[in-house]
Amino acid sequence: MSKFLLVYHSSADAPPMDGPPDPDVMAAWGAWFGELGPSVVDGGNPTGESATVASDSSSSPGGGANPATGYSLIDADDLPDAIAKARGCPVLKGGGSVEVCATVDI
Repeated sequence: MSKFLLVYHSSADAPPMDGPPDPDVMAAWGAWFGELGPSVVDGGNPTGESATVASDSSSSPGGGANPATGYSLIDADDLPDAIAKARGCPVLKGGGSVEVCATVDI
């Protein structure tokens, strides 16, 4: 098993999280994490305000055209297995995307 970072990117028209999460949304995430079972290493969290730091140490607000809106860490056999697991993510139902990244032990 290898660890994979799932980085969630909500659609541009998704409302910002400015209060308690919607119970239906939380139920969808709970159901998906339940399907993943012990593959979930760290369920992660939503992300908030962001900035990008450049190589010259300058910073700019935001995370680019499609900033990260959350993350999780899962176990999977390989990249295709991690992609298959990511396909059930609730963020996809809202028009968002999931970036799947293999982590490297050093």
